[in-house]
Amino acid sequence: MPPEPPASLTERQQARRRRILHTTAQLASRGGFDAVQMREVAESSQVALGTLYRYFPSKVHLLVATMQDQLSQMHTTLKKKPPTSNSPGARVSEALMRAFRALQREPHLADAMVRALTFADRSVSPEVDQVSRQTTALILDAMNEPHPTPAQLSAVRVIEHTWHSALITWLSGRASIAQVKIDIETVCKLIDLTTPTPPAQ
Repeated sequence: MPPEPPASLTERQQARRRRILHTTAQLASRGGFDAVQMREVAESSQVALGTLYRYFPSKVHLLVATMQDQLSQMHTTLKKKPPTSNSPGARVSEALMRAFRALQREPHLADAMVRALTFADRSVSPEVDQVSRQTTALILDAMNEPHPTPAQLSAVRVIEHTWHSALITWLSGRASIAQVKIDIETVCKLIDLTTPTPPAQ
């Protein structure tokens, strides 16, 4: 049975869903992917196990939704204190590195969420799409470009792929934070390369 879409939930159900996601993040922060057990999530969230499965049919659904929620919180923080670099590409790089450092502070949680994304099959597509849309929104806000061109949107997709790949390589110990920063800064230059040049006066 497909999960309940968040938009269709009542205020009380929304609060219950937020409680479940908060509990999941706490459990994952302490012990990673394996620490998130559906029964424990239900008990700690004070919801029936059947209710939990109605919201999230599997642990993978649950952790991918948790990543979307974490990105949403990061996006809210970035809106309150937007990046200040001069070029759109540098602002995107600054925003993504701030989000990366937030994940760096909770490595077990980051690992659990990224593993869930990696394991996700077609049944989790709506949740994975939400993660992608949230990442896109974060990047577009940092660009401060209300009407991105097709070329810019293509650059955003490449940046998303690089950011996700950088997360995986960092979590597996194959890349340092310094290397991640260089890779993110490099790929974000695509934003400036695809930004139309204003016509000469």
